[in-house]
Amino acid sequence: MKEYRVLLFYKYADVEDPEKFKDEHLAWCVEHEIKGRVFVAKEGINGTVSGRIENIERYKENLRSFPQFSDIIFKEDEEDKDAFYKMHVRVKNEIVNSDLKNTSLRNGGKRLSPEQLNEFYESGKDFIIVDARNWYESRIGKFKNAITPQIKNFREWVKAVQELEGYKDKTVVTYCTGGIRCEKASAYMVEQGFKEVYQLDGGIVTYTKKFPDANWEGGVFVFDERRVVEPNSDPQLKHIAKCYFCGTPTSYYINCHNLDCDKIIVSCHKCKVENDYCCSEECRQSTNRRDRYYG
Repeated sequence: MKEYRVLLFYKYADVEDPEKFKDEHLAWCVEHEIKGRVFVAKEGINGTVSGRIENIERYKENLRSFPQFSDIIFKEDEEDKDAFYKMHVRVKNEIVNSDLKNTSLRNGGKRLSPEQLNEFYESGKDFIIVDARNWYESRIGKFKNAITPQIKNFREWVKAVQELEGYKDKTVVTYCTGGIRCEKASAYMVEQGFKEVYQLDGGIVTYTKKFPDANWEGGVFVFDERRVVEPNSDPQLKHIAKCYFCGTPTSYYINCHNLDCDKIIVSCHKCKVENDYCCSEECRQSTNRRDRYYG
C-alpha cells in the first residue's frame, strides 16, 4: 500500500474572511505536514494537496468541519511520495482566474456523469465535447473527437466561445481536469444562448478513474510535481503527443529551462536529459537557467 495521497478539490461557497482563513489554514497544514497549493477567495476554495495518508484523512476532516465545505468532494490518488515540496495558501479574487466574474453559477450546464458520457458516445448521440483547459493540457490528452480551443489560459474562454457560435443548437459537453473551470465555462455558454449545455461531473480525473481505456486519449496534466498522470494502459490510448526531439509517443512535457524562453515542449525523459532540459542549442547556452530539479 502506498503511503501518500494526493487530493484535488474545489467548492464554490461563501468565505467571509479569506485572509483569516488563509492564515489559519496554512498554520494547520504546516503543523500536520500537508503540502500543496490552496487558493481561497470570497467565492470559495480550490486546491491540490498531498501528505501521508493519516494526515490527509485529518485534512479532509478539518476542511469538512467548516459548514460551507461540509459536503466538499475530494478526488484522490495514492502515491509513493509527496507530490509537492512546500505548502502555499493564497488569497485571490477568484478561485480560478477568468473574465467571467459576472457569470452566475446558477446558469451552469447540467451535470453529466461519466456513465452518461459513455452513453453519449456509445449511442451515437449527436453532440460536441469541448475542452475548457489550456492548449498545452489538451495537447497531451483529450476526449475522443473533442474540440480543443487553443487558449493560453481560462481568461480566453470568452474568445473560445465566440469561435463556437455555429454550435449553439447542438448538445454541448464541456470538460476540464476536476470540474472547476466547467462550472463557469458552461454557465457562460448558457448565457450566450447555447441551447443544451452539460458539464462533465467530476471532470477528467473522475472519468478516467472509473473508465480507463475508454473514451479518454493520452495523459492528464495535473497541478503538482507529478506534472502528468497516465490513466490508460491500452497502447493505442496511452499517448497522443510525440516528443519534440525524437518523435517518440509520450505524454510528458517540460518548460525550457532557459527562463528567457520558457517554451512548453513535449519531451520524452531520454531527450529531456540529452538536451539539458532545453528546446535548442541557444537555450542550452543561456546563463539564465532554472534549477535542474524543476521539470
